[in-house]
Amino acid sequence: MTKIILSGCFGHMGKVITDCVAKRADCEIVAGVDIGDGTAAYPVFKSFSDVNVDADVIVDFSHPSVLNGLLEFAVAKKMPAVIATTGLSDEQVAKIHETAKEIPLFFSANMSIGISLISELAAKAARVLEGSFDIEIVEAHHNQKIDAPSGTALMLANSISDALTEKPHYEFDRHSKRQKRDKNEIGIHAIRGGTIVGEHEIIFAGLDEIIKISHSARSKELFAVGAVNAALYLKGKEPGFYSMKQLIDEK
Repeated sequence: MTKIILSGCFGHMGKVITDCVAKRADCEIVAGVDIGDGTAAYPVFKSFSDVNVDADVIVDFSHPSVLNGLLEFAVAKKMPAVIATTGLSDEQVAKIHETAKEIPLFFSANMSIGISLISELAAKAARVLEGSFDIEIVEAHHNQKIDAPSGTALMLANSISDALTEKPHYEFDRHSKRQKRDKNEIGIHAIRGGTIVGEHEIIFAGLDEIIKISHSARSKELFAVGAVNAALYLKGKEPGFYSMKQLIDEK
């Protein structure tokens, strides 16, 4: 039985993960961390400095401001952590990589196996089509999402960029420009509205030909399942940086 500390337990994703874990026999949530108010079937603490419960792994779906306290707690307890919070700064991502030298850390901007697969497909397409196709990424999410573009859109762009011999720059806003599109760029566009769970589309636009790779999330439960599976996967691992790629490769 894998014992989980859930960071952000009163948030929307926290509640989905709580319900997901309640249906499983291979894990349980033994504590939560959240600055908000709510009720749970497990003890909830305002910060990681207050946590006095033993566990096997942390699952984090909270806010970027929580990261430092989480990492300090995880290192002190030698406890693995799955970090699924989006909107992290480049400095925070760098800190995750640095901390992974001491403990096992699983980090992904999107916990969907499907997103990981289309990321690999997009990278392969970029290698094959490089120089002859323009690349655009369009993402859509619900009207309560704070960060834009989504962490997943940036993850997809980075995957494509890593596959190209000539590194592109990212274009987030063309409305103030009066010039032709730069061939060496990836356009990234964000849509916010309604209750859209998550839509991502990569467009390769060439001469008289358009190729599209897309993913549509129909519920948040798929992200919860991915995060819980990542937690079980991370238990017992050596210190290091882990992602959906490692999880998929071991399937």
